[in-house]
Amino acid sequence: MEIIFHLRKATIAADFKKIATEKINSLQRLHVKVDRIEVEVIHEGNPSQGKRSHTVIITSHGAGPLLRAEAAAFNDLAAFDEAIRKVELQLRKRHERSTEHKRESVRLIPVDPDLI
Repeated sequence: MEIIFHLRKATIAADFKKIATEKINSLQRLHVKVDRIEVEVIHEGNPSQGKRSHTVIITSHGAGPLLRAEAAAFNDLAAFDEAIRKVELQLRKRHERSTEHKRESVRLIPVDPDLI
């Protein structure tokens, strides 16, 4: 899975990319086909937007579903945590829908006569 970071008027924490990569890679346990994830970090320069000054937009591309989540918080990591939680919820729903239930009739299953 390819992870692309876009920064708009923003500087991110030193360990942001490492933390973000680990959390995004942990989503692979849900077995939904995603080829590329774009993480866009936007910083609002207006001081009156203090509590929502950092916005993170996560978009997935690939053979699987198109997923998009947006969150805003006081710093980039808090906004990323909220956005990744939204993406995980969408992936979990997709994963639960895609499970196959094999339903065979009990009458059609061969029975060993020695067990009777």
